[in-house]
Amino acid sequence: MGETVLYEAADGVATLTLNRPRRLNTIVPELIADLRIALGRAWEDSDVRAIRLRGAGRGFCAGYDIDWGAASMRGEIEAGEWDPIADYQGMSRFVDAYMELWRSPKPVIAQVHGFCVGGGTDFALCSDLIACAEDCRIGYPPARVWGSPTTAMWVYRLGLERAKRVLLTGDALDGRTAVEWGLASLAVPADELDGAALALARRVAQLPANQLHMMKLLVNQAYEQMGLRVTQLIGTLLDGAARHTPEGLAFSRAALEDVRRAVAERDAPFGDYGQEPPD
Repeated sequence: MGETVLYEAADGVATLTLNRPRRLNTIVPELIADLRIALGRAWEDSDVRAIRLRGAGRGFCAGYDIDWGAASMRGEIEAGEWDPIADYQGMSRFVDAYMELWRSPKPVIAQVHGFCVGGGTDFALCSDLIACAEDCRIGYPPARVWGSPTTAMWVYRLGLERAKRVLLTGDALDGRTAVEWGLASLAVPADELDGAALALARRVAQLPANQLHMMKLLVNQAYEQMGLRVTQLIGTLLDGAARHTPEGLAFSRAALEDVRRAVAERDAPFGDYGQEPPD
């Protein structure tokens, strides 16, 4: 295993920790590869019956690493060319990794603190249960420019009105609201989250592994019959399109020069995601 996802197991629970704390656990190909290896290790361990997914440092996951994402678009920007199908194929590798959480035969509990935004929400929304800190922030700011949620899980987990409320503004939910809206199972003070999420995972792990797999298959199948696969295809194609609109390309160019400034200019009018005026 690599160093971007840590692994430990005890009492029937495997804990996977996203481990890029200096970059707020932002997503790069190495992290995705390490996550898949860690999941495989948990699946192969007969003593593990539940999986807990958390983030090291100040937050769960701040989405895709914008430095990496903008750099990957540099050639397209300079050449003025874009292959939407190559883009779709590339992004589908990430979607497939998130969906390994959804398809995991062993239930996954996402332990969310700090920021869980952008692509980072795919880790949480593709998990089975979410336990979060009351002061966490769960949202999709790329809805404002430069992205479309590739897994499209917002609508399946929140329904039409609330999914649109999130995606038509890019606004974030705190932990209490996430529970109120049915997105999360519990919200506790941040200093109690690790124990509360582990306790939930251990409670799940008391069931036999085969029973857990059956119950998960039953619920997931209902959502897959709603057209989840097709919706994700559209979401992934739209994500590439969103990064290549005039506004998306302008954001990429700005990010290549100064990531912090680009994000600040995007979010400052909304006064959130760290852009709030000082007290």
